[in-house]
Amino acid sequence: MKRGELYLVRKPGSADPRKQRVFVIVSRQALVDSRFSTLICAPVYSRHDGLCTQVAVGVAEGLKNESSVHCDELVSLPKAALTHYIGSLRAPALKELKEALAVSLALDDEPLFSVPAAGGRENS
Repeated sequence: MKRGELYLVRKPGSADPRKQRVFVIVSRQALVDSRFSTLICAPVYSRHDGLCTQVAVGVAEGLKNESSVHCDELVSLPKAALTHYIGSLRAPALKELKEALAVSLALDDEPLFSVPAAGGRENS
């Protein structure tokens, strides 16, 4: 398994093909390679709303239709559920994924920790 790979995941206990979704692995590779049992993944939907937190994907990645990875809807999935490999993102899409994740998690917007100002009050 690698970051950027797409897998078809069925809803547990369901044989209904409508109860399945493609997910892309977004966890860092060190976590993917570890014995940790779950990974952070982003769902792939057939709609694309033009948001900067969405990454266009399609036939080149092994999908049947043009779709998009929705980085605003991250989920934790068991590695055991990622069994049906679909394809993987190419280098340009991986770069877009990284940028979309940074926006969705507001990594560039504000500091992770507030620094107390003089007098013991935090800056907002």
